[in-house]
Amino acid sequence: MTIRHHEEIETIRSASRSLVRELGFMGRNLAETDLSPSGVHALLEIGNEDDVSAKHLSETLLLEKSTVSRLVRTLLERGEVREVVARHDGRVKYLNLTAKGRDTLAAIDRFAVDRVTGAINPLPSRARSTICDGLAAYARALKAGRTGGGASQTLKPATIRTGYEPGLVGHIAKMHGLAYHKLDGFGARFEAKVAGGLAEFATRLENPVNEIWTARINGRIIGSIAIDGENLGKDTAHLRWFLVEDGGRGSGVGSRLLQEAIGHCNRHGFGSIKLWTYKGLDVARKLYEKNGFVLAEEYSGDQWGRELREQTFIRKRSTTGN
Repeated sequence: MTIRHHEEIETIRSASRSLVRELGFMGRNLAETDLSPSGVHALLEIGNEDDVSAKHLSETLLLEKSTVSRLVRTLLERGEVREVVARHDGRVKYLNLTAKGRDTLAAIDRFAVDRVTGAINPLPSRARSTICDGLAAYARALKAGRTGGGASQTLKPATIRTGYEPGLVGHIAKMHGLAYHKLDGFGARFEAKVAGGLAEFATRLENPVNEIWTARINGRIIGSIAIDGENLGKDTAHLRWFLVEDGGRGSGVGSRLLQEAIGHCNRHGFGSIKLWTYKGLDVARKLYEKNGFVLAEEYSGDQWGRELREQTFIRKRSTTGN
């Protein structure tokens, strides 16, 4: 072990201890709830997945089955979760959140988002990307070390780039066209709408209130998001062209892109962010709501190429500036 390697390890250990303390894991409760850290993590897992089993919790939270059994019993008694018998096997029970559990989870998410946003908002974009990439790589390295996956499993985190570059309009339009054709059968009208809107928006990127971000792995674009700070007016930013390809979903890339967009809006003093989507995109909706967006309107419309239940989501800037 070289001296520098030793110094790196001690720096990482010190930072890890600080993270544990700053995030509240030393106390009996977490995220301003009366739940233990394991209880908070259990609610997060149950809320982020459909039909979670106790076995899944044990494997994900790295806890003994007996510990998870006690934890589940506590959550059941509190009315945070309920057991549902699996359709395919009456001997199997899954865990779902109750209305009370969803309220608790929403409060946990608000606390966590506000805490992280408050910490990273003052930082420049490059520093935020460094934190995201470094933490993601570190987490994968810890898991690989535990499971024997090897160092190769820890590489290739997505990077986030800001701004226009040649070919970007066509690439994002193609990515949307392919993704939504596969998802809901959208055709030429939809892709043309995306391409036309992007082309017009690209001419306004010199205005600092407008920005676009792309997520990449090995240089290949796997996700995009943009903020149009001009077209809605009235102190409202327009979130547009948010998409993560199948290969990048579940990796946290979507959350990172959304945080970039929200941070941009906060720095430019927008009072709210508005986006349009349609009913049925449940994974995206969960991510929006986790980050403070609220469904404001639902109606029948055909702007996507065929009639759908269109939705408008709004995120109001909190009084704390997050």
